[in-house]
Amino acid sequence: MSFMSEFRDFAMRGNVVDLAVGVIIGGAFGKIVGALVDKVLMPPIGLAMGGIDFADKKLVLQTAVMEADKVIKPEVAIGYGEFINATIQFVIVAWALFMVIKTMNRMKKKAAEAPAAPPPTPEDVALLREIRDLLKK
Repeated sequence: MSFMSEFRDFAMRGNVVDLAVGVIIGGAFGKIVGALVDKVLMPPIGLAMGGIDFADKKLVLQTAVMEADKVIKPEVAIGYGEFINATIQFVIVAWALFMVIKTMNRMKKKAAEAPAAPPPTPEDVALLREIRDLLKK
């Protein structure tokens, strides 16, 4: 077996493809949640708290040293506002994943509770029944 065919078999295995699709969808979902938090949720929350924009909130440890328009020493700050936004994003993503997994588990449970179809009659048994019916006639 060649290297390429081994790699193709590995890459086309269901788990790898499912994982790749999950990562891509997760990345896109993260961008949606990020936009939701930054552009939809945080502005009204900031307005309700007196016009605060959390993204701009920071604790300045050292101010920037400027000489005309040139930065000599950049500002050193802890951006706790961005941390608050990221925490809200995490909570939303975790809640959405919880709801998806809860729904999937409920569907699996219903499928497991559904009565299983009777197994198909083996061919030899079907043939014997047919012979029996013919002999009765």
